[in-house]
Amino acid sequence: MLFEGTPFELDRLMLIRILMSAVLLAVMFLAFRSPKLVPRGLQNIAEYALVFVKEQICDEVLGKESGRKFFPLIATIFFSVLFLNISGIIPGLNISSNARIGFPLVLALVAYVTFNYVGIKKYGFLTYMRASIVVPNVPAALHVLLIPIEFLSTFVLRPFTLTVRLMANMLAGHIMLVLFFSATQFFLFDAASWMKVFSPFSLLAGFGFTLFEMLVVFLQAYVFALLTAVYIGLAQHADSH
Repeated sequence: MLFEGTPFELDRLMLIRILMSAVLLAVMFLAFRSPKLVPRGLQNIAEYALVFVKEQICDEVLGKESGRKFFPLIATIFFSVLFLNISGIIPGLNISSNARIGFPLVLALVAYVTFNYVGIKKYGFLTYMRASIVVPNVPAALHVLLIPIEFLSTFVLRPFTLTVRLMANMLAGHIMLVLFFSATQFFLFDAASWMKVFSPFSLLAGFGFTLFEMLVVFLQAYVFALLTAVYIGLAQHADSH
């Protein structure tokens, strides 16, 4: 849609991503530009959301000390995913930019680099790798089977599942909404007259699925941030495999 044929070309999804990122920044700026001791309005909502991430994800999974350390990263992931997902239920936008693999992959790589850095920094590379893939107290012969499984689970499947879970859920939700509302348009304007009776049902189904998608928007942000915290916690305690 903009700058076609250049390295900076922007399609509709990229413009939505930029727009929702700007909305997120604007919300946080307006909420905390003049913070009050007793929060009200937008500041109250923003503080409640930040406290939720801190207490229900960071402190709950990592403990207060580590939770405070990684709170900026996990909060950034949570709110980025949340706001980019919200565009999927906004009329005129109608799709989350997380329905394309790019941004979920970037976030997954950030989480991947972070938890591996935490583990390597604490234990050293070799000790961290051994603690992550060698299951203690099992017969030696089983290591031939377990070591490749643990390696795939820890270093391949974690970023893959983080990426695909977010992308697939948002893409599936978009497709379902398109189907319901496209069916409504078809029944109303293109189908035979006797089929128009089905249009209210497809419209109600579309609205109902929109409400469900509002829940999914939040859950996907929560799950992504939660799993990031879990993986960091596992890396911090790799020796207690």
